[in-house]
Amino acid sequence: MNDGDTDRRVVDGRFELESRVGGGGMGTVWRARDLLLHRSVAVKEVRPADPDLAEYDPDSARMLRERVLREGRALARVQHPNVVTIHHIVDGGEGTYPWIVMELVEGGSLADRLARAPMTPAEAARLGRGVLDALRAAHAAGVQHRDVKPANVLLRTDGRPVLTDCGIAAIRDSTALTATGSIIGTADYMAPERVTGGDGGPAADLWSLAMMLYVAVEGHHPLRRGTTLATLAAVLHEDVPPPRQGGALAPLLAAVLVRDPGARPDAETTDRMLAAAEQAGDEPTATSYPLAPARNAVPAPIPTPSDTVVPSLDRQVRVRRAALASVAAGAVLVGGITWVAWPDGNGNKASASTTTGGQHSTPASTPRADTPLPSPATRLATGMLTPDGIRMALKAIEDKTGRDTFGDLAVYPEYVSVKAMVPGSRTRYDSYTYHPGRGVEKGPLNGTLMGTEPVSLKNYRWDLLPALLTLAEQKLNVDKPMSRYLLLQAPSRLSNTPAGMAVYLSDDYATGYVLATPQGKVTNVVPADG
Repeated sequence: MNDGDTDRRVVDGRFELESRVGGGGMGTVWRARDLLLHRSVAVKEVRPADPDLAEYDPDSARMLRERVLREGRALARVQHPNVVTIHHIVDGGEGTYPWIVMELVEGGSLADRLARAPMTPAEAARLGRGVLDALRAAHAAGVQHRDVKPANVLLRTDGRPVLTDCGIAAIRDSTALTATGSIIGTADYMAPERVTGGDGGPAADLWSLAMMLYVAVEGHHPLRRGTTLATLAAVLHEDVPPPRQGGALAPLLAAVLVRDPGARPDAETTDRMLAAAEQAGDEPTATSYPLAPARNAVPAPIPTPSDTVVPSLDRQVRVRRAALASVAAGAVLVGGITWVAWPDGNGNKASASTTTGGQHSTPASTPRADTPLPSPATRLATGMLTPDGIRMALKAIEDKTGRDTFGDLAVYPEYVSVKAMVPGSRTRYDSYTYHPGRGVEKGPLNGTLMGTEPVSLKNYRWDLLPALLTLAEQKLNVDKPMSRYLLLQAPSRLSNTPAGMAVYLSDDYATGYVLATPQGKVTNVVPADG
């Protein structure tokens, strides 16, 4: 890239960068001016998420460059009005990353559109047919997209969808090339067969399309969890709950969002079902179709200062911050609120108290300090979501792998998942899952921690988990929880977040959580939406 006398940035002596229009894990997209043909174009600067990749893993950096070049050339062969047109690839040779020059689509992305409001079923079906046409054209050319999601669907000014992002698509039957630690595809929209490392084929792109349409009409993602690892586990093991706003689109979502790719309709059948949904309009439609009953809802991640959430894509969790103080049980406080959970001789208890201006008081919304919360109900802690269950899983993982430091932990009643750190590294990890009766299994995810620090879990007070679950049931406004789980809060050097653990309760639409220190002292209670 050349810098002119007026600080103009020009790529390949031809494409003058004007403004940044988007970006993600694979690079930055710029609006640019083609100085030779006098037209506006989009220029994608392809770079890995980790800027130091070339330094510590040059082989992966080289493979990334080769993959982008190969797949960009393949996608350039796809000529279709619903596929973004690739004009040119700028390759500086070994040690550089390519620039991809594409047509400029002026109407924003589907993610931008959904940030304003969900779509009606007929509107989503119409858009889905356009994206499906693009996928069929790509599949016919031997290209699987692998990352169909709202951010990768652009909209023309007349509303027609255009599929983009050649940095993710892969050529059928080619060797999978990925940068170290990267996932080819976005966890939220990845088909189960691709999570387990399989190629997936065109049916996997159809799953991603259907999941995108589900989000488009519902306004939230049914399997999104608090961490990437937990989301991948949900995609693998949990059923998709029936949409409440699916209308005539519901039969299509029910047919495609099944874990067995062989049971999904083919592209032609999918198109017929989308056409029927589009023609049916937006009249209310019964939703008694064969999707499995909803077992888990949409947990929200523990908020940090760096979090940004698109309101209409994620159901917002109401964050009620309290002034926090860390004290031993029985200490006198001056201002603020502190929740403290501790065991006594009769079992695990939880209690709370407040003080204001040095005077002890008991707000109507909290229990009296001298009246402990009810003893934990045994029914709340089940399966692996118990102190003994967590200890058993962590011991089994340590015995099999020799690893006792973790970058992530997710505990569900059915299983426990971790990011286990590679020996000698503070950033590299492999994923493992423990299921009772099956033992420890290596997962599909490995990579590099970004912004968080690994922790040892040996000093976590798991015995306080039942008390935390009891407190969560009393305070989170989730009357009939359909899922309960625990997530590790890894310490973050970016947001100055300390280590902790969070207990979540969810129903069909809302999620709340109780955040505690590793010693079980509650530092925040975030109720679900009322």
